[in-house]
Amino acid sequence: MIRSADPAAASTRRAARVASVRVRRRRIVALFAVVAVVIIAVAIATTRGSGGGSDLSAVEPEWPASVDAIPAPQFTTVAAAPSICDDPAVAAAVAAGDDEAVVIAAGGGAAFREAVVSGTASACVSLSDPARRWVVVNKQRPLDPLDYVPGNLVRVQGLQTMNSGILRQDAAEALQAMASAIDQSGVGAIGQLSGYRSYDVQVTTYAENVARGGQAEADISSARPGFSEHQLGITMDLMPCANGCGTLDDFGASPEGQWVAENSWQFGFVVRYEEGYTGITGYEAEPWHLRYLGPELARAYHDGGWHTLEEFFNLPAAPGYPG
Repeated sequence: MIRSADPAAASTRRAARVASVRVRRRRIVALFAVVAVVIIAVAIATTRGSGGGSDLSAVEPEWPASVDAIPAPQFTTVAAAPSICDDPAVAAAVAAGDDEAVVIAAGGGAAFREAVVSGTASACVSLSDPARRWVVVNKQRPLDPLDYVPGNLVRVQGLQTMNSGILRQDAAEALQAMASAIDQSGVGAIGQLSGYRSYDVQVTTYAENVARGGQAEADISSARPGFSEHQLGITMDLMPCANGCGTLDDFGASPEGQWVAENSWQFGFVVRYEEGYTGITGYEAEPWHLRYLGPELARAYHDGGWHTLEEFFNLPAAPGYPG
């Protein structure tokens, strides 16, 4: 009895033959490619050795038995950069809350910055932690929580103070040391107009600025509540006080203001809002507004020629508030 053909089986057999032909064709093409490479390589080697022409017909290369015998390419796996968080010294300093020790253990300010920017410090370093010196607060990065209150606040000693004379202890000690250095330099004296401001105080301060000049004007000269660096306890506004204290607007052009612009990094400070960077920070220039980073980070900021914390840590510009 003659069996009728099975269309599905026939189709499967045809597909298998087509696939087999394709495999053979790819192997033939690959073999020809190998042959061409070998011929070219032999020709080049012979020409270099004889300084001229060569008899390629005398060359008998050893061909691979099959395409399958061609060695597979070897790829080198590049190891990921080690995290500074895996360093026991860094981990211990982070756990102890010693920010300066963290930066030093990471290799200094420049190395710490590189680790943050590259992402290899993300396991233990957060630019959003308001308790850390490296925190970045701007119009796109509010404090978390909004009503954050820093610990270890003290009253600043050794310089004239108006309004809030309170800072976190590390910033207060650094400011006192800088004020003493200014006195000894003979350029004048500095006073502190405003240091730590709570969330509630910032509510009042911002509202007063809005009432005075409108919201658009207030937003380039005053932070909204929960978005102010003053709430960190490591920021202060300075005034010149050589012959009685002047105003904030007097500070930038004063001898004291010029000295601060050039030397404050040596005491761990940076001028947070410089002229010409409103498009990044969202604020007009405030040469009186100093932000404490600590000696190592401030040195890296100064030596690297940075002008904003956003650029320093490779963060997006923050010219306006969300929405």
